[in-house]
This record gives sequence, structure tokens and C-alpha cells, in this order.
Amino acid sequence: MLSRLYSAGLLGIDGYLVTVECSVNSQLPHFDIVGLPDASVKEARERIRSSIESSGLVFGDPSITVNLAPADMKKSGSAYDLPMTLGILCGMGVTSVAEDMCFFGEMALSGEIKPVRGALCMAMAAKNAGKKRIFVPKANAAEAAAVDGVEIYGVSSLRQLLGHLSGESPIAPEIFDKKLFEEQSLIYDIDFSDVKGQQTVKRALEIAAAGAHNVLLIGPPGSGKSMLARRIPTILPPLTFDESIEITKIYSISGLLTEKTPLITRRPFRSPHHTASAAALSGGGTTPMPGEISLAQYGVLFMDELPEYAKNVTEILRQPLEDRQIAISRATGRYVFPSDFMLVCAMNPCRCGYFGSSVRQCTCSEIDRKRYLSKLSGPLLDRIDIQIEVPAVTYKDMTSRSEEESSDEIRRRVIAARRFAAERYGAAGEKVLANADLTPMQIRRWCALGDEASSLMAAAFERLGMSARGHDRILRVARTIADLDRREEISADDIAQALQFRSLDKKYWG
Repeated sequence: MLSRLYSAGLLGIDGYLVTVECSVNSQLPHFDIVGLPDASVKEARERIRSSIESSGLVFGDPSITVNLAPADMKKSGSAYDLPMTLGILCGMGVTSVAEDMCFFGEMALSGEIKPVRGALCMAMAAKNAGKKRIFVPKANAAEAAAVDGVEIYGVSSLRQLLGHLSGESPIAPEIFDKKLFEEQSLIYDIDFSDVKGQQTVKRALEIAAAGAHNVLLIGPPGSGKSMLARRIPTILPPLTFDESIEITKIYSISGLLTEKTPLITRRPFRSPHHTASAAALSGGGTTPMPGEISLAQYGVLFMDELPEYAKNVTEILRQPLEDRQIAISRATGRYVFPSDFMLVCAMNPCRCGYFGSSVRQCTCSEIDRKRYLSKLSGPLLDRIDIQIEVPAVTYKDMTSRSEEESSDEIRRRVIAARRFAAERYGAAGEKVLANADLTPMQIRRWCALGDEASSLMAAAFERLGMSARGHDRILRVARTIADLDRREEISADDIAQALQFRSLDKKYWG
């Protein structure tokens, strides 16, 4: 008997519908799976046999052929276990399924249905294909329920699912509470009020957050670089629900979601160790998975001790910073992962960390210092809009009892600046999410300078030996500074402040 039902597969962070066809008859016993299955899919044969028998059903010695279509796309993972099991049972006449149903899940030998990666992506693919009822492992139900317009059923065992399909013991669909997303989006355990002093650095980070600019923090050990960086997500605008769904898709296929955290509600903060490989940062594998670049989507990628990373690792950042996506090619296809993140880097000014310090003498030779800094390429530094020196914290600042500004206060100004910019671009019919995304053509239109500001910019261009990219980044930062004050015109003071955040070009790399 021939049966047909539907499942879903993964390609990058997107899913696609998979048709599961099962032919079951009483010819010579065999169990074949076709349709470009990998080893994990082929191994399902033993899991399926045991799970059916453990659920109190007779498997016997039938002749079984399972086809996973489209047959020209590689099938991997254990999510096909459940639909293949049901397809065989339908072919045996044990149960039946409707055309608008979709199934995925891993079968245990006991008949339990175990969670799989990418449940949200597959549920969205099923919805887009017109499926209305989607059956997922119970542990994935809360995650998949974020997909609107479909009914999500969380099932814990094959026996429970068969009871639902027969109508004997119906399962209630999972309900997604959007209030949980709204309540958790601004809950953080850390705050900018924890940071004593460093007013200039805080101002730089506020500008960076308002325009989504990349930042490099340079300072001696213990000056608070990491502490400041970890608090940047607390001053960024809260995620929209659509942004949250896109981030959750990435974490879903990476297997980083749990039943307690089925949805990513806050902007990610990723901090890979400096020993991380290029593949760990960009993503990769036989079946490519997202790397740290993609896991930082709509959030912050923090790279501490930047010169300690291998040069081939830091150079990987260059293209994603421009294109906002990273593509990985394999024999099985081309996988594209999003990479719209804010890069925040921190480093010591030299290997010992005390070059230019007023409190401790540097022990590095000039050759050692240049060798240390040479690990950073000019093209990478050109892509970092704001370079700010973080001085050592004074005893006076450490013991001060004055209250520091909270993240909430800074975030309100950041949101107001982004809204001011969005209204400007929206009125002209242009879709610009942040000033850091302005194209050269848009810079000419929206960052026009008066005579005084233009003269200052020309002098700085010559003195600092800027590249064309560096010139554009100064204008983008100046545009953000003006937006924070809700001014359309970029003044000479805005240019001067933007230049202040690039003044380290000559001090360290000149």
C-alpha cells in the first residue's frame, strides 16, 4: 500500500517542504530509504522498527521503500524519523493523516519523540507550503508556536500521536503568549550605571548604539573595556518581534534553544575566545551551521584581545561587515547566513598593555609594539567607525558616590535618535535601518557639509591620511551625532567630535 505525508528539511536557516512517500507490501523483506539520505537518515530504519514495536504494534517483515522528495536535495538529521514512521504505519493501514498535516521529530527506541534542531524554521516552511496542522516534539512546541496562522501540536510519544490521529485522545494545540516576549525584551542583569567614570567612552558607545557603528576600545588592562562592551546591548533599541523570530531561527538550527528559552527576546551578545577558528566565527561543517558572526545577528559581536586572534580569523570579518551576510559553498549547495551585527573590539595598546599609560611604564620595544599592532590590517580598521581610548579608572572615580546614568536613560536617547533618522529616510522613501548602513550615494545626499565643516573635514583628511572608506565613516558618525541632537544639519562640532573618535589612527598606526 502506498502512503504520502509531509515533513520539512533545512537549507541554511530556511526550511523547505519534504514529501515522504512510503510503499509497504508483503514481498521479500527489505527496508530502503531513497532521496539522497545521509547516514543519520539511513540509521532511522532501526529506530523506526524498535519504536513501532515498543508502542505495542507489530512490525513484522514487510517490504518497505521510503522516498524523500525532492530527491535531488541532500536530507540530513533525525527529523525525518517521525514522518517515515507514520508513513509506514499508514501503508500498513494502522492510521491515516490529512493533507494539511506536517510532521517532524526524532524517534527513540522506546517510542518517545525527541526534540530536533530547526523546529521553528521547519514550521515556517510548512506554513508557507499551506500546511495548517504541524506536529512537533513536545520539547520544540513552544518554539514552533511562535509561527502565526497554524496549529502546533507538541507530542511526546508515538502512542500519544496515534491516539490523537484516531480521535481517542485529542491533543490541545500549543498557545504562544506574545506578552512573554514583550515583558522579557528589556530585562538585563547588568546596567551602565555599574560603570564608574569613563564619560567620554560612554558618549562614544551611545553614538555607536544610535547609528549601529562598529567600535574599537583601546586601553590598558583593567580599564573596563570588557565591562563597557558587555553593557552595549542594554542601550540598544529592543528587538521587534520579526527580528526576534529571525534570531531564533538561527539559534534553533544551531540547537541552542531550550524549553525554558524557546524564543530569543534580547539582542545577542557573542564573545568568542581569541583561540576560535575561522570556521567557528564564519560557520561551516559538512552541512554548514551558523558561526559566531551569525549568532550575533541584530546584536553585538565582541572580540576581546583583538590582535591575539589569528589574522585569517579577523580578515573573515571584512566581507560580512559590508554585505551583512555570509555565504558558504559546499558540493550540496550554497548556504547563506545573515550577519547584521555590531562589531565591538577591545585591545591593549601593546603586548604588555601599558604603552602611553601615565601610571605604569611600558616594557615593549618599538619593534615589539609594531609587530603586535601589525596583526590588524588597514582594511579591517577602516571598517571600524569609532576608535576610542579607554584610560585607566582613577581612584576618585572608583570611590565616587555620585549616581551614573542608567542604561534606560541612554537607551531612550538612542531610540529617539534612530526614530529621528528613520523619519528622515522614510519621508524620502528610502529604507535605512541605521546610519552605519548609508551607501556612498546616500552619504552625499544626507551628509552634506557647510563651509566650516567641509574645511575641517578636508584638513583632517590630509593630516590623518584617510582612505575613501574612512572619510565616509567619519561622515556617518557625524550624521549620528547630529541625530542625537535632532538636527538635520551636520555642524563643524559634529565633524570634530567624529574625528576625535578616529584620532588614534596616527597615534597607534601612523
